Amino acid sequence: MTNTGSGAIKWIAAAVVLVGLGVAGGYWWAHRTMPSDEFAAMGANAGNAPGGNRKVLYWHDPMVPSAKFDKPGKSPFMDMQLVPVYAGEEGGAAVRVSPTVTQNLGIRVGLVEKAALRPRLRAVGSIVFDEESLELVQARVEGYVTRLRVKAPLERVRRGQPLADILSPDWIAAQEEYLVLLGAQSERGHSIRTAARQRLVVLGVPETTIQAIEMNRKTEATTTLLAPIDGVVTELAVREGSVFMAGAPLFRINGLKSVWVDAQVPEAQVSMIPMGSTVEVRATAWPGTTFKGRVAALLPDVNLETRTLPARIVVDNSDFKLVPGMFVSLEFVGMPGEPQLAVPSEAVITTGERNVVIVARNEGGFDVADVAVGVTADGQTAILSGLQEGQSIVLSGQFLIDSEASLKSTVSRLTAVAENASPTDDATTETRAPTRVLHLAQGTLTAITPEEVTLAHDPVPSLQWGAMTMAFKPPATGLAAALKVGSRVTFSFAPEDQGGYRIDSITLLDELRAAESKP
Repeated sequence: MTNTGSGAIKWIAAAVVLVGLGVAGGYWWAHRTMPSDEFAAMGANAGNAPGGNRKVLYWHDPMVPSAKFDKPGKSPFMDMQLVPVYAGEEGGAAVRVSPTVTQNLGIRVGLVEKAALRPRLRAVGSIVFDEESLELVQARVEGYVTRLRVKAPLERVRRGQPLADILSPDWIAAQEEYLVLLGAQSERGHSIRTAARQRLVVLGVPETTIQAIEMNRKTEATTTLLAPIDGVVTELAVREGSVFMAGAPLFRINGLKSVWVDAQVPEAQVSMIPMGSTVEVRATAWPGTTFKGRVAALLPDVNLETRTLPARIVVDNSDFKLVPGMFVSLEFVGMPGEPQLAVPSEAVITTGERNVVIVARNEGGFDVADVAVGVTADGQTAILSGLQEGQSIVLSGQFLIDSEASLKSTVSRLTAVAENASPTDDATTETRAPTRVLHLAQGTLTAITPEEVTLAHDPVPSLQWGAMTMAFKPPATGLAAALKVGSRVTFSFAPEDQGGYRIDSITLLDELRAAESKP
């Protein structure tokens, strides 16, 4: 008998939380589905519920918590009964869940601590040549190409690799002059010879050719041009047998030991990537490989349409894996700032209108704190205001602890039923009708027909749904005339036995907020 009673209590506790989630979206639904005399009795006898041994400070309407009453009764603002507020719950935002239910739900708690966060920002970009490693092989004299050693653009070359054999009358004349002066013994002859050698350098004769003249004591009809760096021939301006003029570019070589990444950074997040900050680069062509880079420049050219700023990242490419045109993803890692209050990011609930954190009380129960958040990094979010260091906060299971006062009052009453259940209630529990589980969501009406209502709704945590547009069966009582396509609403719904989902209650958000703002 004892085991059976314990199982019944656990079943009731689980049902309490699931029912509470649906009630949060429609406080008036609870009143509609429960006889008013039973509802009133529960409010009047609240001292026998979970707060039986606690002092009732006053009664209030959960939707207008600022108004206080000295006795139970019906709210003058809403079509619902007043709810008692016990000592220790004066804040009006607390939700009390029994320790057994808390453990069964797997609610985890953490602390508000100070941490020095390193802001991170993700972006995408593409690889381009590092223009600082560009070398231009240019003709300083007239001549023609007798033999072309590199015949195709984008061919990789090594430093000192032959590019082309050049024949130039000016080079031959300068070599002959230098060869004659190599045997000069006088002091004046030495100075003239030095000048002749310098002339060869100025005319662009390679150093290897000059050294060959000094060693072999003879000139060469053709001179071989060599690659000045390791890289890729990005421009080939001559062909074998072609004539070139002085000053004409012959080869353009771009180095690959380092490359640039051109990325677009949102203007509002530029402060997160200071000059010199590190960047982790990942290329789709090399899965699992991370390349290291640094921010070299934030170019002063804001895109007026996208409001982004071009960033230039220098990436080490000593193994030549990255080539221009590759698509890469970037993760900017900013410099660590001063220690500030921070919480695990999973503790922050973002509704679109505000950011909240569920705070765990030392004596039990939960409060809701509105917070201002800063940067998010490494799984933590900076808290600018709303919390204090050392406070306990809920890390998981927040969607089961709704911040609305209507849910607070309902959970308190239903938890009392679960905690006061006894093994003698087994027969009653077994014959009790199954609880209809409701789910709460917000959304925008996109279409209305007699057969279905289409809503573009926000995420539904209780079903682990993401935001989507789907059709629901309309409420059994029909839709209010004020509901139109484009209206922003809060609604509760439940699955139908024959398939699909039916809306149980639906309310305009503007009406709900207006009711909450009444003095």
